[in-house]
Amino acid sequence: MRSVLNSDAFVDRCVETEVALATAEARLGLIPEAAAASIASAARTIRFDMVRLARETELVGYPILPIVEQLGDACGEAGGYLHWGATTQDIMDTATVLQVRHALDLVEAQLDDTIAALRRLAADHRDTPMAGRTHLQQALPITFGYKAAVWLSALERHRERLMQLRPRVLVVQFSGASGTLASLGGEGLAVQSELAMILGLATPTITWHAARDGMVEVVQVLALISGSLAKVAFDVSVMMATEIGEVSEPFARHRGASSTMPQKRNPISCEIIIAASKMVRQHSGLMLDAMVHDFERATGSWHLEWSALPESFALASGALLQASFMLSGLAVHPDRMLANLAISKGLIVAEAVMMALAPLTGRQTAHDLVYAACRRAVEAGKPLFDVLVDTQDVAVPLGRERLRYLTDPENYLGSASQMVDRILQPASGVGLEK
Repeated sequence: MRSVLNSDAFVDRCVETEVALATAEARLGLIPEAAAASIASAARTIRFDMVRLARETELVGYPILPIVEQLGDACGEAGGYLHWGATTQDIMDTATVLQVRHALDLVEAQLDDTIAALRRLAADHRDTPMAGRTHLQQALPITFGYKAAVWLSALERHRERLMQLRPRVLVVQFSGASGTLASLGGEGLAVQSELAMILGLATPTITWHAARDGMVEVVQVLALISGSLAKVAFDVSVMMATEIGEVSEPFARHRGASSTMPQKRNPISCEIIIAASKMVRQHSGLMLDAMVHDFERATGSWHLEWSALPESFALASGALLQASFMLSGLAVHPDRMLANLAISKGLIVAEAVMMALAPLTGRQTAHDLVYAACRRAVEAGKPLFDVLVDTQDVAVPLGRERLRYLTDPENYLGSASQMVDRILQPASGVGLEK
């Protein structure tokens, strides 16, 4: 991701755009074909003086004039036709779009790796029972496969979002100083269309110099991806707590080790993912602020993108790398999950007893009877089953064997496994079948 988004790569994409522009204009007869060929030849061999480029960019405020000057000198007489009819933002925006296209490819590949890891976890642990938790308290039984499938569902929606945003984002920018292409007379739109075709980009319906929703959407989706990864990381980090111990990040020598406590195995991937998510979230807000452009060319707002866009890609890519690593080698401990499920001594399935009793006594009466039994079980430290069999209003209508079944958490998993099956159907893996 760094190699796609670093300053050298940006200069390369600017040069690629200038060459494509000259080629388009030569095809349409606006500049000599020999000039376009010379520009393309010079672009292949030029070695920019990066110290000079940095110095002049600081002076000008933008890199395009310094790039054009050095490239123009390398072109000889053909340099007079370089950057014909273009403005600085045309070249910079189009270069950014080219970078975004490659960066999206990387993100999608990493997202696919993470999705594949979650699909394996969901399938492998479709029927592995564990405690579901709400407000950090045990609530009702679920399966670990169900939990993984919930994580998976969000990432598959993000995969779809990445596919959907491409037509809106991968659009050429060539519109001239105020966006009207006045410098090229009646040939402006033809040049724009030809330039887009050469670069493999879409043609905009109208100039987007000051309408930045496309670039903003990219970062919002990266923030969504990062946020969903952080939810996974938060769950895993809590499940790794010594007192819970239901999963562990992959083991590697010294990974997650403490410099002073030899026994530690910290959730390092989780920590990195959560931190990255918070930073991308900040950039997503910054990009929303960057939408506010004054008139036809912004005073400062555009500059916010120069930090927020590449950094968001780098952070999201790093989070995906950590997530793929963590989930591909996640150690799952079903025995510990079962032990935790038994901690409440049946209280976790009090709802099951209530719902079985409700048709016989009415829901509210059933609730009150089971609620009182739960309180007695807690106070006496006894299993819920033992209290219920001594509660005539419950034991008589339901019977001992029915109560035994109802107070076993593994018998109250609802449709968890069927939901996992629905997520794992090929149709739900948007974009995964290649």
